[in-house]
Amino acid sequence: MQAETYREVYELWVKRYEKTVEESTFVKTDGLFRNHILPAMGDYKIDKINLDICQRHVDEWMEKLVNGDKVKSYASLVMREAQKRGYITTDPFDLVDLPHKNKRRVAHTDKDKFYTKEQLKEFLALAEKHPNYKIYAFFRLLAYSGMRKSEALALTWTDIDFKNNEIDINKALGQGKGQKLYPKPPKTGKPRKIKMDEATMVILKEWRKKQQQAYLMLGYDTLSEEQLVFSNTRNSYIQPTKTNDWVKSILRNSDLPYVSTHAFRHTHCSLLFEAGASIKSVQDRMGHSDIKTTMDVYAHVTANAKEDAIQKFETYMI
Repeated sequence: MQAETYREVYELWVKRYEKTVEESTFVKTDGLFRNHILPAMGDYKIDKINLDICQRHVDEWMEKLVNGDKVKSYASLVMREAQKRGYITTDPFDLVDLPHKNKRRVAHTDKDKFYTKEQLKEFLALAEKHPNYKIYAFFRLLAYSGMRKSEALALTWTDIDFKNNEIDINKALGQGKGQKLYPKPPKTGKPRKIKMDEATMVILKEWRKKQQQAYLMLGYDTLSEEQLVFSNTRNSYIQPTKTNDWVKSILRNSDLPYVSTHAFRHTHCSLLFEAGASIKSVQDRMGHSDIKTTMDVYAHVTANAKEDAIQKFETYMI
């Protein structure tokens, strides 16, 4: 029996899609459909969906959501499924014009994307005073390694080589169905080893001592090979959203702007360039599979440096 509505075609498409991606990727994609695409498109007859309908909903997504263009791309996949099955001849999403994103929303996210060197130092000084040393160690690690939050939350002590000041990033924390957390390969699928500064490694050593003492009181032995570097009070994986609460707890009574946990990765990348690191070395350290991602940050940093360059030239010529 032929599927008639957009929702029915989605149910056909999603069964196959689930088998082709990581569980965590599937959960995120299914969330986009359940929260945004299906409420808008689900009840339309698939062969009655035209350019006007698609354009109207894309305009709505672009206005309300930061990733409206991504939602449009996923919505289009269902139309292409209908094409393959012969239900329609063309995908009207191909003809949609992407409007400019809401300027207020974009300006806000761009402004709060990362910290300057001075702001980072202030943040870490505040974090060091936090009653939970684990939180300080976590953000110090993010700020000085540039690793993804999911990579830090999946670290075990065996991944950390204190002798050579290296960290082996070989897994990341994934979130599956029912918010189940599990270790999976890093985002690019490729593990990487990164060098660390001595001071951060000392902080991690100190956290390891404190972890052993605190968790022993909770009834957990943290000396096993698979012991997580950062775990919850049940000595299990920490929900990724929890770390944004940590940022807020550090910034309480502070004038520093709030940034998300991911901003510390962007901060590290930016400061690497400001310190004079090469594009290739930054790409390798950050684990960017596409050098365009690295170049986007580089372009941002060099744009900020243009004014500084002319000021230095002016001073030199006096």
